Amino acid sequence: MTGMKKISILALALLLVVSTAFAQGTKEDSAAAGQVELTVLNYIDMSEPNSANEVAMIWDKFSAENPDIKVVREDLFNEPFHQKTEAYVASGQLPDVLYMWPSGRSTSLHTTGSVKDLMPFLEKDGLVDSYNPATLAPQYAGYLGELPNGITTTHMLYVNKKVLRENGLEMPKSYAAMKAMVKPLKAKGIDLIAMDNMDAWVMQSCLFSMVVGRYGGVDWFERVENKEASFTDSWFLDSLKLIDDMYASEMIKRNSLTSPYGSSRGRFAAGKAAFYIDGDWSAGAFQTDITTGQALISKEAQANDFEMIVMPALPGEVISNSNSGVIGTGFGMSANLPSGSAKEEAAWRLIKFLQGEYVQTYRLTTGASFPSNLNVDVDKVVKEANLEPFVAKRAAYYANYNTITPVVDGVLPADVNNVVNTGLQEIGLGKKTPVQVAQAVQKAWNEWESNK
Repeated sequence: MTGMKKISILALALLLVVSTAFAQGTKEDSAAAGQVELTVLNYIDMSEPNSANEVAMIWDKFSAENPDIKVVREDLFNEPFHQKTEAYVASGQLPDVLYMWPSGRSTSLHTTGSVKDLMPFLEKDGLVDSYNPATLAPQYAGYLGELPNGITTTHMLYVNKKVLRENGLEMPKSYAAMKAMVKPLKAKGIDLIAMDNMDAWVMQSCLFSMVVGRYGGVDWFERVENKEASFTDSWFLDSLKLIDDMYASEMIKRNSLTSPYGSSRGRFAAGKAAFYIDGDWSAGAFQTDITTGQALISKEAQANDFEMIVMPALPGEVISNSNSGVIGTGFGMSANLPSGSAKEEAAWRLIKFLQGEYVQTYRLTTGASFPSNLNVDVDKVVKEANLEPFVAKRAAYYANYNTITPVVDGVLPADVNNVVNTGLQEIGLGKKTPVQVAQAVQKAWNEWESNK
């Protein structure tokens, strides 16, 4: 074990000790007040527009409406969040309610049975029909570990139409047409595509998964599972070659590998790049912060100068205009809560609120997520609330690109997905060829299969 790993594990252990001590201190206060205390691990980027307002509009509102429940919330984002989650799983001492993915980075929560199956709670309260049926499908370990906020498409291509207009360019209808824009834009000091690839998951989730679907089809993972396809076949190799070509041609610059997630949004909004690639969840980052009244992209510019699409036709693709998608994130409940206890009831009350009509409507208005709750009338909310153009454009985007293929980290086991993530970065750095990465992924898959 390296010194750095020892330090990391020690740091996580100390974090858990501090968290436990903090929880113990608040338990006495809660008991004195006759409250049920709930510890919550929340995922939020406090630098995002409307993040501070979300605390007031959601968490403070729940506390005001439920004075018998004391919420002790821990807010983390990106890698610190995932590291803390794994530390909790390893310790067996989970927060009562926690933010989760249906698979991917939350796989350990599902497979270790660290969270409860929420379907019985929905059935007991007659809420099954209140949600999009696709969002209630069994998740990674075969049960509903978290109640999702919707269906997430992990690839979105934002277009700065003003940049295209000012440089005599048109909306690209093919990969080749898009690639041809590199030279004229570069002469003006403008990047073709802005993307933040320092975190390894971004390339895999926000671009590569869509590309794999275009070449592998909607059933690529089923065919791999059934030994009808391998990662050294042309569908996967061609997907890697396309990413290699995007770096080599400077469609995506190699320095994006040193760019922290979300850091290039401002450059794109300011016209320093013609396109920006991220997941659908990033739409809200461009909209008006209710607290400050500021926006990366004004309402007028949203309406006239920007568009949301997917990558145009790729050479040799087997399906067109498809996107990569997965059931959205949500909240789960610790399996440590005794069945029928007051704490379990309080935890379910909180989860119902967080995925209820009020919260999902609010998150729709800020662009944070699109609702899984069928009681939210999206068209009505957009019209009556006079929402920003990006909300309506996002709704149209879902209607236009509804062929959905698997997200790589949503279906592959972590040991294999990590090889994909690392391989994509190695291709970007010019350290490995697509063939070498394809072979490494297939080897990791074979090893995982043999150890099942």
